[in-house]
Amino acid sequence: MSKKNYVYEKITNEIIKKLEEGTIPWKQPFKNGLPTRWKPNEQYRGINLLLLPSGEYASKKQILEAGGRIKKEEMKNAYISVYWHWWKVKEKGEIDETEENEENVKKFAKPFYYKVWEINTQCTGLESKRKDKTYNHSPIEQAEEIIENYFNPPSVSFNSGSAWYKPFEDHVNVPPKKDFENIHEYYSTLYHELIHSTGHKSRLNREGVTAHNGFGTESYSKEELIAELGASMLCGVTGIDNETIDNSASYIQSWLRALKNDKTLIVSASQKAQKASDYIQGIKFNQ
Repeated sequence: MSKKNYVYEKITNEIIKKLEEGTIPWKQPFKNGLPTRWKPNEQYRGINLLLLPSGEYASKKQILEAGGRIKKEEMKNAYISVYWHWWKVKEKGEIDETEENEENVKKFAKPFYYKVWEINTQCTGLESKRKDKTYNHSPIEQAEEIIENYFNPPSVSFNSGSAWYKPFEDHVNVPPKKDFENIHEYYSTLYHELIHSTGHKSRLNREGVTAHNGFGTESYSKEELIAELGASMLCGVTGIDNETIDNSASYIQSWLRALKNDKTLIVSASQKAQKASDYIQGIKFNQ
């Protein structure tokens, strides 16, 4: 395996691991808690947003040069951060990037990765540089009532950085309201995870939740469709902005493309989403 392919494989495996843990890393309408470089104090972009959980990260060299140290027990728990190096090539191979003659020169990017550690939890001797922007929102009464009336709900936490539902813990996490620029996106995100929770064996016992068999499978994709459709239904019930529902529609379409726009699938997913939405609202439905 070439070094380039090894990097790609390593990245892919990290993303799959996150997805299998219940995180959909590319659906991030929240603003705070995203991973940042400690030096300089900049938010990561691109693939690194998928690879790194919330926190501030630095390389071993940066940590040591700043007078910090990595905790002994954390040395083996490094994360990976990807960067791209741009090369210029001619037909006969690589040339120096200062080459003045640009004629017939092609550019390509080559990925590399290096190990980083989260400076607040895995290191000592370093101070956080993070200054997150927060947003002030008043709760939407009707949207809150939906959540409060959910009978036998999962446990819920509000920690910045990611949104997920873990069936084996029966636990939902969403970032707090202050992390969302748009309060409607907060409720849409929370509803998405709560719809997932209705599939727990103690509730509707839905296969996509109880028999989850990995990212990329048909059952996984169906469950994502159900969760997003159900969230859209709850948004509609509470009168939440159509823009939020439009965003959901775009997300749903991406899953449909992955499943070759199976018309039967969307009908089936809609029925199950309605059942999940009704369950959260305490509406009786026909079995």
